[in-house]
Amino acid sequence: MHKIRTINNISEKGLSRFPADHYELGDAITDPEVILVRSQQLTDDDAVPSLRAVGRAGAGVNNIPVADYTDKGIVVFNTPGANANAVKELVMVGLLLSCRGIIPGIEYVNSLGEHSDKAELNKLVESSKKQYKGRELKGKTLGVLGLGAIGSMVADMALQMEMNVVGYDPVLSVEAAWRLSSRVEKMESLQMLFSRSDIISLHVPAIDATRGMINSEALSQFRDGAVLLNFAREEIVNKDNISEALDSGKISQYISDFPTPGLIGKPGVVSTPHLGASTEEAEENCAMMVADQVRDFLENGNIKNSVNFPSVNLERTAGCFRIAMANRNVPRILGSVLSILADRDINVVDMLNKSREDVAYNLIDIQAEPSEDLLEEILAIDGVINVRVFEG
Repeated sequence: MHKIRTINNISEKGLSRFPADHYELGDAITDPEVILVRSQQLTDDDAVPSLRAVGRAGAGVNNIPVADYTDKGIVVFNTPGANANAVKELVMVGLLLSCRGIIPGIEYVNSLGEHSDKAELNKLVESSKKQYKGRELKGKTLGVLGLGAIGSMVADMALQMEMNVVGYDPVLSVEAAWRLSSRVEKMESLQMLFSRSDIISLHVPAIDATRGMINSEALSQFRDGAVLLNFAREEIVNKDNISEALDSGKISQYISDFPTPGLIGKPGVVSTPHLGASTEEAEENCAMMVADQVRDFLENGNIKNSVNFPSVNLERTAGCFRIAMANRNVPRILGSVLSILADRDINVVDMLNKSREDVAYNLIDIQAEPSEDLLEEILAIDGVINVRVFEG
């Protein structure tokens, strides 16, 4: 029986993908193999000895101490792209808010509640609407920073709205490049992106290389009066520098999904309460995606969409037992394991070894059932982190 601890409200559509006769799920499980989580902060205390993986029902993993968990051999999964459409639609709202007098117009209309005469009300509205005149998005240039699952969808959406789109992503994957429209003009640098754009939309993760990247130096490269949209992560933007840029008129608006002390209520700032993935569909998609990934990991040892371990997928060999091993990415560990198997006359039918930075992961299909003392001998090899066995 596999044990999974659930934290936060994980969609039932995801939880239902775990067969009840093989899985025990609940928020009170103290010795889980897997933790499923949305936004709650995990700590080192959550990394109990039984824990083998964490499944984040969402894209960001800021609430998970990934480096510490990697050292313990705990695989951290996320669900890139599962909430992309929800975020894209909210970015569309941000684009419209940036160019039309929607919010002040609504506030004005709500102030007219005491008027009961329809003719008088219409006259007031018609005489005042010019105060809320905006601009059309058609023909404006949108700069998309980060062209992954969400960024590429935002770019396509903007093209459909007849905007010009420029993009920059220094680590654009082959898969993302195939998704991207040829009409998106690729920029060679951040400076080129900023200087070409009327509106800039951020779609990069919060990592060491991106935290605070929108600072005074970056903002100085913006067009005067540009608009900045941040539906990615709060930490990417330096709030003090944004405030200064708004005061000077360097940027005209900052539209963000992350309410920030010091910016709330400031002229030119529009904030929503972290609504990016807050749709029923996105929560269901994330839960189903992470459930499928966790099941494949627990039942077959395969890894897909991990932020700290390599992607590994090896078809099961009929009638064979499988060993899954996580280890430090150093020489001779795999050779030592194969030597142990050879010394016991155990034939290796199939295997796959991959590494990612400081860790490696191995799937080894063998014809004989591994004994406890064999597994202990493998685990005793210097650099081996953990070992699991799957029955044939």
